Amino acid sequence: LGVLHTVSGYLLYVATTFKLVFDHQPDDVFWCTADIGWITGHSYITYGPLANGATSVLFEGLPTYPDVSRMWQIVDKYQVTKFYTAPTAIRLLMKYGSDPVHKRKSLKVLGTVGEPINPEAWQWYHGVVGEKRCPIVDTFWQTETGGHVLTPLPAATPTKPGSATFPFFGVVPAILNESGEELEGPSEGYLVFKQPWPGVMRSVYGNHERFEATYFKKFPGYYVTGDGCRRDKDGYYWITGRIDDMLNVSGHLLSTAEVESALVEHKSVAEAAVVSRPHAVKGESLYCFVTLNDGVAFSQALEAELRKQVREKIGAIATPDYIQNAPGLPKTRSGKIMRRVLRKIACDEKDMGDISTLADSSVVDELFRNRCPPAV
Repeated sequence: LGVLHTVSGYLLYVATTFKLVFDHQPDDVFWCTADIGWITGHSYITYGPLANGATSVLFEGLPTYPDVSRMWQIVDKYQVTKFYTAPTAIRLLMKYGSDPVHKRKSLKVLGTVGEPINPEAWQWYHGVVGEKRCPIVDTFWQTETGGHVLTPLPAATPTKPGSATFPFFGVVPAILNESGEELEGPSEGYLVFKQPWPGVMRSVYGNHERFEATYFKKFPGYYVTGDGCRRDKDGYYWITGRIDDMLNVSGHLLSTAEVESALVEHKSVAEAAVVSRPHAVKGESLYCFVTLNDGVAFSQALEAELRKQVREKIGAIATPDYIQNAPGLPKTRSGKIMRRVLRKIACDEKDMGDISTLADSSVVDELFRNRCPPAV
């Protein structure tokens, strides 16, 4: 089983998006930090750059080894001009402050991929890494889309921190409500696409019924991304997170990405992940894992501050029920947080399922040992 792409459609789409989204020029040196074994590695390490004859840096390792300036040393060594990484890596490096970030004079365009980037990380990436002179392309796409579908074009699209801005050429998005009606103007709902583009998947290999059921059944006539999305008054698109990362707390739908963003805005927090834990009265409760900045100690006072921060940013309904100190979060080798594993920890379920893609399994044992006790 797997996503089925076609040779010419996929190749055309990754070649075109690579060229335009990174404003590729013949003298560029491009570095995408992704794991070559997942879609970002396929599209923007292998096919897209090679189809354009681009000079690329290939990297295997950790952004913090042998020290936290590793990324910037590589940028300087190879005079990288276009740099593409994940918000997770940005937040990880942010945690160590701006001192390790040196030189980087060669950089021209900075890209981000993998999940919505919280505005604070966007500002650090823009201000510290790019010295406020490099446009940021915050690209939204999926394994299934083959390449970028919502993205700014560097120096051409005015950006807003945290927004993937507008659709790429040939891509027609819409926002639907629960009834499948298209919403106009500023609105929030299900992100769908109204017509195909060359890079869209054609099937699930060996299981076409599953393909139809997963992507087309909920709203017939549309490709359903599975992501929630908000469109603002200027027409900019903001990805609010996976629909399955929505929590229903006492009848209110909350986006986990929104709660995570509120937590990360606190000066002590480097990274946060929020999952659901069943609650006898409210239906679901918020279980939050927070990774603190270097040198910050977890305390009851800090926990109270974080609760207050979320309450003030979003509302009383979003007040976290549990906040667990998480020195490390379970991540794949490409840097994505495995929220499925966090849900198991929150619910004290030891059966993890397949965790072969986990970069460091010792993190899971540590989190189990330090779980928050059930509420009285």
